[in-house]
Amino acid sequence: MTSENFIASTYPTSAKHKDLGVIMLCCRDDYEPTAPSVLFKRTKHHKGSIYCLAWSPAGDLLATGSNDKTVKLMRFNSSACNLEGQEVELTMHDGTVRDVCFIEDTSNKTSLLVSGGAGDCKIYVTDCATGKPFQALSGHSGHVLSLYNWGGAMFVSGGQDKSVRFWDLRTGGCVNIISPPTTKGSAVASLAVDPSGRLLVCGHEDGSSALHDVRGSRSLQRFSPHSSDVRSVRFSPGAYYLLTAGYDGRVVLTDLQGSRLPLRLLCDISCGSVLRSRVVSTLIFPFEIRTGRDLTCPLPSVLVARHPDKVISARWHPYDFSFISTSADKTAVLWTIPPV
Repeated sequence: MTSENFIASTYPTSAKHKDLGVIMLCCRDDYEPTAPSVLFKRTKHHKGSIYCLAWSPAGDLLATGSNDKTVKLMRFNSSACNLEGQEVELTMHDGTVRDVCFIEDTSNKTSLLVSGGAGDCKIYVTDCATGKPFQALSGHSGHVLSLYNWGGAMFVSGGQDKSVRFWDLRTGGCVNIISPPTTKGSAVASLAVDPSGRLLVCGHEDGSSALHDVRGSRSLQRFSPHSSDVRSVRFSPGAYYLLTAGYDGRVVLTDLQGSRLPLRLLCDISCGSVLRSRVVSTLIFPFEIRTGRDLTCPLPSVLVARHPDKVISARWHPYDFSFISTSADKTAVLWTIPPV
């Protein structure tokens, strides 16, 4: 999701590019949202279902991964809303591609694409300028389910083997591993790191989420905002809030500051068009004010959105207090939380 546009994949193989210019104005209770304009669409983009997609930080590259075992890399002109040149198809994976993320190589002024999934459980790094993979990273003993880069040459991966691995492309290897605290544990379905690189959040298949102090190499707390797989976790741009989404159809907001949470409860979703916009009702949640940021203490959470089917992802707008959620109900919904 960029500041003005987003990409949405709809089952099974198409990708659509939409303009958020009109929708971002839907922050008044008396405003009747209109359908967004479809600026670009490709059908049969993959031979199978699209499992993941990502924009490059500059918004000029788009990557998609599929259960057809391929990654497709495209250069996108956001001004003209069309592709430039030929797409690059990457075929090094031998299983479903579960996640992709971009890394900016500042030394060479180029973009790198990281991809991982099932099959050999390797993580591949591709030079976007040449379209050639140049690194294969081994370490996970189960399917790679999630990848995340927060800037610089490092990224983090989570997998079916219940572990989290930190990778540094400057050394070409794993530099840290977080293993489950018990033999039981649960697969790491999603993860994210805050912009400072100090705080890691993991979403697990048992419905729990875990916060870790990266620099201190310690677990802060584990809590259960969902009753089934947590398929998406994201820090807000300022890392004041945590947004989680799960297969229980819920999107939950957690206040990481432990302060008063001036939220208005969002309405439930009913089935409808592929993309809708929702504004909030007027229920205020008074939470106790705590000073400081003690992340070992219980944190206030609130249900902010609901889908009638599994929620696949939830992503923040880069700077507005709004987010978009996508679901197995074949909808993408933009939510905005007006100030009180």
